[in-house]
Amino acid sequence: MKTAIIYASSHHGNTKKLVDAIAKENQVDAIDIISEKDADISDYDFIGIASGIVFSKYYPQILEYLEKKLPAGKKVFFIHTAGDPRENQNGSAKKITDERECEYLGTYFCKGFDTFGPFKIIGGINKKHPDQSDIDGAVKFFDGIKRKYIFQVYPVSYECN
Repeated sequence: MKTAIIYASSHHGNTKKLVDAIAKENQVDAIDIISEKDADISDYDFIGIASGIVFSKYYPQILEYLEKKLPAGKKVFFIHTAGDPRENQNGSAKKITDERECEYLGTYFCKGFDTFGPFKIIGGINKKHPDQSDIDGAVKFFDGIKRKYIFQVYPVSYECN
């Protein structure tokens, strides 16, 4: 099961913390598409799509990358962090994967430190997130993806409070 997680995590590195933990515990290639805009993911069986959230959507760089580079028919999962995380914040990215007939495996999302807009005035929200529990949850989510793949049961969703 050759796996890559493509990610964009520029605000405070919240999402990168989750991706790094998953990559450290597993044989997963973490690809920062901000610096590796032309990365080729066609040889991967499983593709994680990870992003911070801006205006309730994945970063524009992720969406642009998916439009240009996502191969059809891959197995995909989503990871995101946000000041106010909700599963449907992956909607724009999921629409692209659906159009490419990718198989949806699940979504993991949790709180992330956020100083965007008015939150900057008060020093931000979710100052200690993602915390170790959030990070462990991301690793557990990915472990569930691995187990579910073996038994052919989909999808998996997990929210960390």
